[in-house]
Amino acid sequence: MLPEFTREELAAGLDGVVEELLAESGIWRPPVDAAEVARRLGIELAWDDRQSGRARFVRLGERYSPRDRPTILLRPDPRPERRHWAIAHEIGEHAAYRVFERWGVDPRETTPGARETVASNLAGRLLLPSRWFSEDAIACGWELFALKSRYATASHELIVRRMLDCRPPVVISIFDNGRATFRRGNLPGRTPPPLRIELECRRRAHLRGRPTSGRADSCSIQCWPIHEEGWKREILRLEVDECAFV
Repeated sequence: MLPEFTREELAAGLDGVVEELLAESGIWRPPVDAAEVARRLGIELAWDDRQSGRARFVRLGERYSPRDRPTILLRPDPRPERRHWAIAHEIGEHAAYRVFERWGVDPRETTPGARETVASNLAGRLLLPSRWFSEDAIACGWELFALKSRYATASHELIVRRMLDCRPPVVISIFDNGRATFRRGNLPGRTPPPLRIELECRRRAHLRGRPTSGRADSCSIQCWPIHEEGWKREILRLEVDECAFV
């Protein structure tokens, strides 16, 4: 997105804006209710079941009022995590200019899609603020279900994806109905293919419907089943030494 900045510099700009938004909202601990953040920031919420996307940020005019009202229009969704994400994303769109200011960048001179990328990163950090999340994750040994209980407004997938923004080096994999749909590591270079023990942990979690774990050499594996009627998802976290990425 902005190749002249380091990963740490990019993260610092995003985290700084999230801390501002939470402070302005008077929210000091998880879970973060994105709807409440929006209201406290002066952003109204309204339903629009005709729109194609989950949410969009607009400014609605009022008769006899000289100012437009910032509003997030929401499409109804049965999953609360999706609603929180949609609201958080639109808050990110609204606050993206603050990030570019922190970076000292004119958003008009960035690559196409940079603002959308910033908004998505702000949304993930708003629901899972970096300092809180990192401390809690370390304290519970990166246990996904424990983190989900504490950060109830974030989805399981968002939680494990945020693990990629932390240390130590990890590879996150997601399997849906037995098929790999996501695999990514947080160190440069090619992400290694699944280890045999990863696939075995996934198989056991798939069959038993319970979390599994394992170890191999310098690697440790955690696997969590997220099973629903008609859909079985397993999420794996592989913690590795940096040499494994070479």
